[in-house]
Amino acid sequence: MAKLAAFDMDGTLLMPDHRLGEKTISTLRRLRERDIALAFATGRHVMEMRPLLGQFSLEAFLITGNGTRIHTLEGELLHSQDLAPGVAETVLHSHWDTQASIHVFNDDGWLTDRDMPELLVAHRYSGFRYQLVDLKRIPAHRVTKICFCGDHDDLCRLRVQLNEALGNNAHLCFSASDCLEVLPPGCNKGAALTVLSQHLGYTLAECMAFGDAMNDREMLSLVGHGLIMGNAMPQLIADLPHLPVIGHCSRQAVSHYLTHWLDTPHLTYSPE
Repeated sequence: MAKLAAFDMDGTLLMPDHRLGEKTISTLRRLRERDIALAFATGRHVMEMRPLLGQFSLEAFLITGNGTRIHTLEGELLHSQDLAPGVAETVLHSHWDTQASIHVFNDDGWLTDRDMPELLVAHRYSGFRYQLVDLKRIPAHRVTKICFCGDHDDLCRLRVQLNEALGNNAHLCFSASDCLEVLPPGCNKGAALTVLSQHLGYTLAECMAFGDAMNDREMLSLVGHGLIMGNAMPQLIADLPHLPVIGHCSRQAVSHYLTHWLDTPHLTYSPE
């Protein structure tokens, strides 16, 4: 029996309309009744995740910003990691051959220089939104991560440019097909889950995790029981062919799988 269960949010726990389904909430509560610790491992900001926990009365550790922050059940900061100021300066002040919009995250929230209401759809239930600022005036020593949002092929070309400029001084990953993130080196959900499991006195073999995108790859590969969503990015399934693929987030597949795992673990699982 796992002691810690970690969940990505978008494309995993959340349905396509960005809501947490009732079946999912009920199943997460069942895990807590079995004394299984919960961790939400997401690219979203802690300022957005805290109200969600309160809204659904869920007790969970928070791994936010794709591993840049870890918070305890009481809301205390357990671990933090920011981009090196020189890296932030390079990304924010260089000219990149891309049409993608740029978004900066720090402890104050989400900062961008373009008004893009369509990006707020994913946050309509939390009310979390960006602040419009001059990105070149943001203090480089306070940048947690930087995201580029746009067409996937354009972002793939941008990734080549960023790799050439930043080298090993940053970790680049796709948190979605239309979102490329610049993170501190060595920073990912898997590394954060390692810190959290050690803090709790668990081994990674005692953890299970669910995810759907390339920013979940390290987390899924490190735990004793990793599950990939049926709606996952093809690159993730190709990178981790040994891991089982469950159903689609639109059908609350995490809840479906966990109900089977809790009630009939002796039977072979089949996605809906």
